Amino acid sequence: MNPRKVKSLKVGIVCSRFNEFVVNALLDGARRNLAKHGVQETNIEVFWVPGAYEIPVMARLMALSRKYDALVTLGAVIRGDTAHFEYVAGPCAEGIMQVQLETLIPIGFGVLTVENVEQAAARSRPDDTNKGYEAADVAIEMVATMRRWK
Repeated sequence: MNPRKVKSLKVGIVCSRFNEFVVNALLDGARRNLAKHGVQETNIEVFWVPGAYEIPVMARLMALSRKYDALVTLGAVIRGDTAHFEYVAGPCAEGIMQVQLETLIPIGFGVLTVENVEQAAARSRPDDTNKGYEAADVAIEMVATMRRWK
Protein backbone atom coordinates (compact mmCIF):
# COMPACT_ATOMS: atom_id res chain seq x y z
CA MET A 1 0.00 0.00 0.00
CA ASN A 2 1.22 3.47 -0.83
CA PRO A 3 2.91 4.97 2.28
CA ARG A 4 1.01 8.25 1.82
CA LYS A 5 -2.29 6.39 1.79
CA VAL A 6 -1.35 4.34 4.87
CA LYS A 7 -0.45 7.54 6.71
CA SER A 8 -3.96 8.88 6.12
CA LEU A 9 -5.67 5.57 6.94
CA LYS A 10 -8.35 5.94 9.64
CA VAL A 11 -8.56 2.96 11.98
CA GLY A 12 -11.09 2.31 14.72
CA ILE A 13 -10.25 -0.13 17.48
CA VAL A 14 -12.81 -1.80 19.74
CA CYS A 15 -11.43 -3.23 22.99
CA SER A 16 -13.08 -5.43 25.58
CA ARG A 17 -12.57 -4.30 29.18
CA PHE A 18 -13.06 -7.88 30.47
CA ASN A 19 -9.58 -9.44 30.82
CA GLU A 20 -8.20 -5.93 30.39
CA PHE A 21 -4.70 -6.99 31.42
CA VAL A 22 -4.51 -9.08 28.22
CA VAL A 23 -6.39 -6.63 26.01
CA ASN A 24 -4.05 -3.77 26.93
CA ALA A 25 -1.15 -5.86 25.61
CA LEU A 26 -3.12 -6.62 22.42
CA LEU A 27 -3.84 -2.90 22.02
CA ASP A 28 -0.15 -2.10 22.43
CA GLY A 29 0.62 -4.63 19.69
CA ALA A 30 -1.99 -3.17 17.33
CA ARG A 31 -0.78 0.39 17.91
CA ARG A 32 2.85 -0.69 17.39
CA ASN A 33 2.04 -2.29 14.04
CA LEU A 34 -0.10 0.61 12.83
CA ALA A 35 2.75 2.99 13.72
CA LYS A 36 5.24 0.71 11.92
CA HIS A 37 3.13 1.04 8.78
CA GLY A 38 2.96 4.82 9.16
CA VAL A 39 -0.63 5.24 10.36
CA GLN A 40 -0.80 8.52 12.25
CA GLU A 41 -1.76 8.25 15.92
CA THR A 42 -4.36 10.98 15.37
CA ASN A 43 -6.09 8.68 12.85
CA ILE A 44 -6.57 5.90 15.40
CA GLU A 45 -9.62 5.96 17.65
CA VAL A 46 -10.12 3.46 20.47
CA PHE A 47 -13.41 2.56 22.15
CA TRP A 48 -13.75 0.28 25.17
CA VAL A 49 -16.79 -1.94 25.76
CA PRO A 50 -17.58 -4.10 28.81
CA GLY A 51 -16.83 -7.49 27.27
CA ALA A 52 -16.25 -9.45 24.06
CA TYR A 53 -19.99 -10.02 23.67
CA GLU A 54 -20.45 -6.26 23.20
CA ILE A 55 -17.70 -5.85 20.59
CA PRO A 56 -19.91 -6.52 17.52
CA VAL A 57 -22.46 -3.80 18.31
CA MET A 58 -19.74 -1.17 18.78
CA ALA A 59 -17.96 -2.38 15.66
CA ARG A 60 -21.23 -2.06 13.74
CA LEU A 61 -21.80 1.51 14.96
CA MET A 62 -18.27 2.42 13.96
CA ALA A 63 -18.49 0.73 10.56
CA LEU A 64 -21.83 2.35 9.75
CA SER A 65 -20.39 5.78 10.59
CA ARG A 66 -18.08 5.43 7.56
CA LYS A 67 -15.43 7.36 9.54
CA TYR A 68 -12.97 4.46 9.37
CA ASP A 69 -11.17 2.67 6.57
CA ALA A 70 -10.75 -0.38 8.80
CA LEU A 71 -11.50 -1.65 12.27
CA VAL A 72 -9.57 -3.83 14.69
CA THR A 73 -11.38 -5.81 17.39
CA LEU A 74 -9.49 -6.86 20.52
CA GLY A 75 -10.60 -9.03 23.41
CA ALA A 76 -9.85 -12.16 25.38
CA VAL A 77 -12.34 -14.91 26.15
CA ILE A 78 -10.72 -17.37 28.54
CA ARG A 79 -12.42 -20.71 29.15
CA GLY A 80 -13.44 -21.15 32.75
CA ASP A 81 -15.54 -23.49 34.85
CA THR A 82 -18.84 -22.30 33.38
CA ALA A 83 -20.37 -22.37 29.90
CA HIS A 84 -19.75 -18.63 29.37
CA PHE A 85 -17.01 -19.43 26.84
CA GLU A 86 -19.46 -21.05 24.42
CA TYR A 87 -22.00 -18.28 24.87
CA VAL A 88 -19.48 -15.48 24.29
CA ALA A 89 -16.70 -16.63 21.94
CA GLY A 90 -18.78 -17.92 19.03
CA PRO A 91 -21.37 -15.13 18.99
CA CYS A 92 -18.61 -12.51 19.24
CA ALA A 93 -16.78 -13.93 16.21
CA GLU A 94 -20.00 -14.38 14.24
CA GLY A 95 -21.15 -10.86 15.08
CA ILE A 96 -17.86 -9.34 13.96
CA MET A 97 -17.97 -11.31 10.70
CA GLN A 98 -21.57 -10.17 10.12
CA VAL A 99 -20.57 -6.52 10.57
CA GLN A 100 -17.76 -6.97 8.08
CA LEU A 101 -20.03 -8.61 5.52
CA GLU A 102 -22.86 -6.09 5.93
CA THR A 103 -20.72 -2.96 5.81
CA LEU A 104 -17.74 -4.06 3.69
CA ILE A 105 -15.44 -2.38 6.22
CA PRO A 106 -12.50 -4.73 6.84
CA ILE A 107 -12.07 -5.86 10.44
CA GLY A 108 -8.89 -7.31 11.88
CA PHE A 109 -10.01 -9.99 14.35
CA GLY A 110 -7.91 -9.94 17.50
CA VAL A 111 -10.27 -11.55 19.99
CA LEU A 112 -8.45 -14.36 21.74
CA THR A 113 -10.39 -17.54 22.48
CA VAL A 114 -8.10 -19.50 24.77
CA GLU A 115 -8.18 -22.23 27.37
CA ASN A 116 -6.24 -20.43 30.11
CA VAL A 117 -4.38 -17.29 31.16
CA GLU A 118 -1.05 -18.78 30.07
CA GLN A 119 -2.30 -19.11 26.49
CA ALA A 120 -3.64 -15.55 26.59
CA ALA A 121 -0.27 -14.28 27.82
CA ALA A 122 1.55 -16.18 25.07
CA ARG A 123 -0.64 -14.55 22.41
CA SER A 124 -0.21 -11.03 23.78
CA ARG A 125 3.57 -10.84 24.11
CA PRO A 126 5.29 -7.60 23.08
CA ASP A 127 6.58 -9.02 19.78
CA ASP A 128 5.35 -9.81 16.27
CA THR A 129 3.39 -12.86 17.50
CA ASN A 130 1.04 -10.56 19.42
CA LYS A 131 -2.48 -11.16 18.05
CA GLY A 132 -3.31 -7.45 18.27
CA TYR A 133 -0.25 -6.79 16.10
CA GLU A 134 -1.47 -9.43 13.63
CA ALA A 135 -5.04 -8.06 13.61
CA ALA A 136 -3.71 -4.62 12.63
CA ASP A 137 -1.75 -6.26 9.80
CA VAL A 138 -4.92 -7.95 8.56
CA ALA A 139 -6.84 -4.67 8.62
CA ILE A 140 -4.18 -2.84 6.59
CA GLU A 141 -3.81 -5.68 4.09
CA MET A 142 -7.56 -5.93 3.56
CA VAL A 143 -7.87 -2.19 2.93
CA ALA A 144 -5.10 -2.45 0.32
CA THR A 145 -6.67 -5.52 -1.30
CA MET A 146 -10.16 -4.03 -1.38
CA ARG A 147 -8.89 -0.75 -2.82
CA ARG A 148 -6.98 -2.64 -5.50
CA TRP A 149 -10.17 -4.53 -6.41
CA LYS A 150 -12.09 -1.27 -6.89
